[in-house]
Amino acid sequence: MRHRVRGRKLGRTASHRAALLNSLATSLLKHKRIQTTLPKAKEARSYVETLITKAKKNDLHSRRQIMSVINDKEVVKELFNEIINKIGDRPGGYTRIVKLGNRMGDDAEMAILELVDFNDVINAKAEEHKEKRETKAKAKKENQEKESAEEANVVQETSAPEAN
Repeated sequence: MRHRVRGRKLGRTASHRAALLNSLATSLLKHKRIQTTLPKAKEARSYVETLITKAKKNDLHSRRQIMSVINDKEVVKELFNEIINKIGDRPGGYTRIVKLGNRMGDDAEMAILELVDFNDVINAKAEEHKEKRETKAKAKKENQEKESAEEANVVQETSAPEAN
């Protein structure tokens, strides 16, 4: 029986599991949103939330504790400067898990793990990509219309002498 046994092993050794959680935490804090399997997302959520809670103290000891886990200095700076300023008032629940369904290859449950207050950052990026796609589609449509108009002119020129 596994009464009160916390955590998931995720089919990995202890060192591999620690490295996995470190990299998931780094990616989440860097990109504000990651897509992974549901068990990994659930395990990484508690891991990241403890890091953010430690970072809220904003002293040298907490900074060194977090630096021992996250090896990217830029991500640590971003955590202490941007993320903590935005999440500082929240008493917990800094992340959200959104279930996506099952992956095609192995039918594993997929999920998005994201920081709660950073939807506007992601939505702004999505808007930029949407605008780029729309302008690209508009330009492609105009090129197709020009080509079809040129083809129509060529067809009219070649068919006109035959009619005479």
